[in-house]
Amino acid sequence: MKKAIFTLCLMFCFTGMKAQNINGYIVSDTGNLTIIKVWGSHYERGFAYGYLCPAKILSMMNDYILPIFGSNLPLARQILQQGNSLVVDSIYYDEARGLLAGIDSAGYDISAFSYLDVIAANCLLDFASIAGLKSKFTSPGCSSLMSWSAATTGTDLNGKSVISRHLDWENTSAIINNQVIVIHIPSELNEQPWAMIGFAGQISSLSGVNAHIGVFQHMMSDFSGSGQLNHYYEPIWFSLRKAIETVDYNNDGKNNTNDLCSILSAHANGYADGYIISMLASANNDSSNLIAQVAEVTPASPYITFRGSEFPDSINSDNLYCANYEIKRNNHYHFCDRYIRTMHAVGSGTGISGQRNLEILRDSSNNGIYNIQFMQFIPDEGRLKISLHKHGKPAFMNPPVSLDLNDLFSDVSLIPSGYIDKQNVMLYPNPVKEYLHLALPASGEENVSIEINDMTGKKFSGVSVPARGNNHNVFTIDVNHLPAGIYVCRIISFKHSTTKIFTKTK
Repeated sequence: MKKAIFTLCLMFCFTGMKAQNINGYIVSDTGNLTIIKVWGSHYERGFAYGYLCPAKILSMMNDYILPIFGSNLPLARQILQQGNSLVVDSIYYDEARGLLAGIDSAGYDISAFSYLDVIAANCLLDFASIAGLKSKFTSPGCSSLMSWSAATTGTDLNGKSVISRHLDWENTSAIINNQVIVIHIPSELNEQPWAMIGFAGQISSLSGVNAHIGVFQHMMSDFSGSGQLNHYYEPIWFSLRKAIETVDYNNDGKNNTNDLCSILSAHANGYADGYIISMLASANNDSSNLIAQVAEVTPASPYITFRGSEFPDSINSDNLYCANYEIKRNNHYHFCDRYIRTMHAVGSGTGISGQRNLEILRDSSNNGIYNIQFMQFIPDEGRLKISLHKHGKPAFMNPPVSLDLNDLFSDVSLIPSGYIDKQNVMLYPNPVKEYLHLALPASGEENVSIEINDMTGKKFSGVSVPARGNNHNVFTIDVNHLPAGIYVCRIISFKHSTTKIFTKTK
């Protein structure tokens, strides 16, 4: 009778697993940077994101977002529900619901959160302005240097475009320990693959790239005004996401800076706060303004100001630099110390190689201990480099990780047959006390390895884990010596991996 009940329980668990596919896998996890790839609809991508990064998402919510909002969180929910102060497309609400459902499916308690809280977190800067929360956090500073065409001719780039970008924020443990890159492969016909570079729980884009263009947000520190209620602002990070997620947003047959310019220009009341946006596209476009531009946007007139290399900004040749102050808006020409140092480092503005572009920004424009991410994007090579704040050192002082976007943006139909689909993986019993059983589908891939990690990423070697699959694709793992807690079982096959969460009891 007990055996029959156990079999029935397994059938029930397996049926439940099939009800929601996990359209994603962990590409890489190096402690404070997790790279994941998700695909499908907005809800499916949100679900996979939540399932794969539950601990980091909840850490960001509990340790960073909630302390900032505090007693204002109900107000944020109310503002979102009213829909006339901050306007967010319904597809992103679907994604937020999916993200929470994924966290819940991974076995975490989400009772304290609503999908509205996820959206509010992704409108953090906008809420800070319209609800008077600016004083509660250190806003990102950031700076960017873009070089292309004449500036990079005669170097390894041979006229290609490049941008190096500092992301400056609070160097708190929640920010430093929960950095993620999410690779999106949409199933919607009007959307294209793109990457979000930011923090766990972000479904919008503070920094983001697709195969053609990168968009990056900075704060406008010399803007003293604030947004107002009932002005139908689109949150800035969602505008940036739309620009790189949508296939040819302005329908001109090309992917370039005009896509984001069209989105920004459509907002008659500007944006909820003063923001500076750097945008860089492929050098294969017809003019400099289609390759690189800076936007200065505010909730006060003039609402939107675009600056290209033709503006007399003291940076020579085909180079554009921006930090946190108005340059073209109101002809302010607010050249801060970082701007002046960068201007001198650029010099004549020619002979700017990829390494030189990176070095100029690194040495002339870093913001010290507040430098959380330091990245470089070369669209024509599909290359993204990123360094992170870790070990007590700011990002620009740490070695970079280099990512091949051509590979990461590849269609999921190209995933090798050895890839193990999460919904066909059975892990039982869960919770487990002594022996964990792992049943895998017959995938045709013989080389399968299994790792056990705690939720901080620490790998445990004191458990008996088989290195290769057997003929029945069933593993028995001795977990007797694991301390009680929540663990990640990572199954690795060929170039890909998938994860399952389980609880070890005493």
